[in-house]
Amino acid sequence: MTTLTVGDAAPDFTLPNTHGTPVRLGDLRGAPVLVVFVPFAFSGTCTDELCELRDNIEEFETAGVQLVVISCDAMYSLKAWAAQEGYAFDLLSDFWPHGDVARAYGVFDDERGLANRGSFLVDSEGILRWAVVNGRGQRRDFDGYRAALAAL
Repeated sequence: MTTLTVGDAAPDFTLPNTHGTPVRLGDLRGAPVLVVFVPFAFSGTCTDELCELRDNIEEFETAGVQLVVISCDAMYSLKAWAAQEGYAFDLLSDFWPHGDVARAYGVFDDERGLANRGSFLVDSEGILRWAVVNGRGQRRDFDGYRAALAAL
């Protein structure tokens, strides 16, 4: 499993959003990007975490940070989840090849076929500036995001 550390170049990727439009990390350069991996669409903890991001999106926008969320779920599941919860940020599908991007970021759980809870703040040049990885059942603390934004 790949282990990323702060200061590494963030692995580039291209994944479809909920409309099937490819989103490439490299195309987002010029502004910081927060890449957030979640295990499953519609699960309680994942929904709670993303609703917290949704409800505090102004903090990211004020800092000029674009938010992208990645799950190994199919694009159609992510589309239904985004519609149900009112997520305005991109949800990207790492469904096929299954978990390739999660693997590149060192958060893919091969035994269970899911992404662990990893969050990676990538600066405008594509360099990893902050990261936190939690296990499947361990919720991320929103104050960690605030501290990462303050350090930009």
